[in-house]
Parts: sequence; structure tokens; C-alpha cells
Amino acid sequence: MKKNFILTASISLFLSVFILSCGKEDTTEETPSPPQPKLIFKFKFDSMQVRLNELGQPQSLPAGHAAQNPKFNSISAHYIELTQSAFTALGAGSVLYHATQTTAGGSDAIDFNQSTVVGEGETFKEYKLSDLTPGTYEYVRVSLAYQNYDINIRQSGLNFPATVASFIGFNTFITDYTINTQSVDVNDDKPQGYWGVEATVLGTPYVTTGQAPAGATTVPNPLFASSPIPAGSCVVTGEFASPLVITGTETEDIVVTFSLSSNQSFEWTEVTADGLYEPSAGEMVVDMGIRGLIPIVE
Repeated sequence: MKKNFILTASISLFLSVFILSCGKEDTTEETPSPPQPKLIFKFKFDSMQVRLNELGQPQSLPAGHAAQNPKFNSISAHYIELTQSAFTALGAGSVLYHATQTTAGGSDAIDFNQSTVVGEGETFKEYKLSDLTPGTYEYVRVSLAYQNYDINIRQSGLNFPATVASFIGFNTFITDYTINTQSVDVNDDKPQGYWGVEATVLGTPYVTTGQAPAGATTVPNPLFASSPIPAGSCVVTGEFASPLVITGTETEDIVVTFSLSSNQSFEWTEVTADGLYEPSAGEMVVDMGIRGLIPIVE
């Protein structure tokens, strides 16, 4: 009888402790991980920025041409490289980003389906500074791939808003893309300078596509003499106002904004000399390349 009493008392004590333990909240908090400073890339578009030619020199419009300052909606790039000096060859710097490419269309091409497309001020790419190669970098190279912007077109004596989607990478495999509201099927490779335009003209939806001449897309490279880029690429080069220094021990984010010149970047040959883009009159797009890059460190 005594043994049964002791056993019963032991079980009761165990249950009491178990119940109390289950009812008590665990107030232990995990120590938060320290923040990981990042290198962040963004884009902005500036129609007042200097309009440069392929040699990185200021350039005005040729005779017989006209142009607009497009209003950008979005952009994409497929390559980012920090370079140490004016003599650093393309690819010999710190390559931070190289987008997916494919041969689905027959040739090596940017895979548009895998592209990151962002608007002004949105984060394009970011990297932990502690993972990057420490160094001092004077220039940045950015290979632009896709841009989407609004322009005005003239038709039947009236002006109408339109949206342009243009592909300025060296070669792009496109299954389909949306200009504004209208989708265009391609399922093929398109070389640099392919574009589509969407507008509603006199109540009728209007979509047309075209191809700028080979080599006509301007790609400013102020280092053309010491560090050239391949013909047909869209690797735009920009110089930091002060060299970008990465140590890997930073305690705060570094934000680099790629300020792109949209100063008269949508260019066509004039048929009617009025400075208005009128495709129905036979006016042809000849250039839609970005007109300069200034990397701004924040």
C-alpha cells in the first residue's frame, strides 16, 4: 500500500511539472544577424544629360534627321562590369552580372524571357559587398538590352501618343513581348535595333515593327582608343566622378545609379521637315541608342 502511494505521488508530481512547463512561454529571443551592406544598382533617365556619339563626344543631329526625348517606362541590361582604369580590357575588370543567354533561336542570344526589366529608381541588381573583389574602380560598363518608352507620332495631320519597345542588345531571342497593351509574337532571334511601336490612331489600334540598320544604334564609349568594345554590342561605358572604392568591410549600402542620357535618343530620317515622327510618310527610325552613361554613387 505504501509503494502504491509513493508511485501515485510521483506520477502526480511529474504531471504537475509537465503541465507547468507546457504553459510557460519561451521568452528567449534570437540575436538578429547584423545587416549585410550591399552594392545596389538602379537606373534613371535624363533628357538634359549631354548627348554623346559612339566615341563619347557631344553630338548634334545630322542634317535631314530629327529626334525626340522619349519618356522611359522601363529598361533591362544583361552585363555589368566595374573596371579599374581606362586601359582595362572588356571582361578583364570585375564582372558582377551576366544575364542568361540561349541558342534556342539558332545563334547565341540574350534570353528575353529571363531578363530583369525595371523602371526608374527600382533596384536592378544587388550584391553583398563582402562577396565582391576589393578594389578601386574608375569606370563601369553596362550592356543595355531592352528599353520601353513613350513617344509621339504624327498621322493624318494629328499627333498621337505611342509606346516603343526596342531591343538594343547584340542579339535577343524573343518568344513574345508586350509593347503597352498589345503582345507581339516573335519566336526567333532579333539583332540589335529591332523595335515595335503601339498606338491608337483615330480610334484604331496600331502596331508595327521594324529593324534599324546594322551598326546604327549608338553605343557611347569614351574609352574607344584604349579599351574598345565589339561592334554590334551595346556596352555603354561611364566614368565615376570619383573612383568607386570597395573594401569588403563596408558598414552601409553603396547605391550606384546609372544615369542614362535620353537626350534626342529616338532618331529618324525626315521626309517632311517638321521635326515630327510620321511613319506613314516613310520616315524611318535609324537610332534608338542611349546617348551616354554617368554612374552616380550615393
